Amino acid sequence: MKAKSKKIAAYVRVSTTGQNEAGQVAAITRWIEGHNAANVEWFIDKATGTNLDRPEFRRLQAAIFHGEVDTVLVFKLDRLARSLRDGINVLCEWLDKGVRLVSVTQELDFTGACGKLIASTLFAVAEMENEVRRERQAEGIAVAKAEGTYKGRQAGAVTHKADRIRELLEKGLTHAEVAKSIGCSTKTVQRAAATLKA
Repeated sequence: MKAKSKKIAAYVRVSTTGQNEAGQVAAITRWIEGHNAANVEWFIDKATGTNLDRPEFRRLQAAIFHGEVDTVLVFKLDRLARSLRDGINVLCEWLDKGVRLVSVTQELDFTGACGKLIASTLFAVAEMENEVRRERQAEGIAVAKAEGTYKGRQAGAVTHKADRIRELLEKGLTHAEVAKSIGCSTKTVQRAAATLKA
């Protein structure tokens, strides 16, 4: 029996449903065409990079687990994860399975010990940038509160979103599916789900 040929996985992630993945797709497509690559399957997530609970990422992980993928292409390494621990764990698992990871815009191939070292540095930078962004947001809110200009979240919009979350959960969608559908984090979905149980 002839062994099934392995495929290249092109993984794309944008942070919200409102963002456009076209730039990432175009850059990865250029790499594919430039390397005459074939048998490519696309995995496109519209979800936060702060955790790994993303539908298309889970599908990619399953394909790797079953030995169907030998190369993963990403626009930049932080498309995989913004957490140092998550990123390194994923990379080590993939390398142990013989999977090659390529960041097309950074022109880096993360194969072997040297690749792990470079990746750990880049994941650490991505995590630091995420923390800095949170700190700046918190500082901005503090300044706005001190000046009396902070309005907080619009209650109506939050209530509307919570109602929609509960509606989708009652239809049987998973937390991740609901988060992807309305463009919010899984934590937001979990908070709304808690009100259903209360």
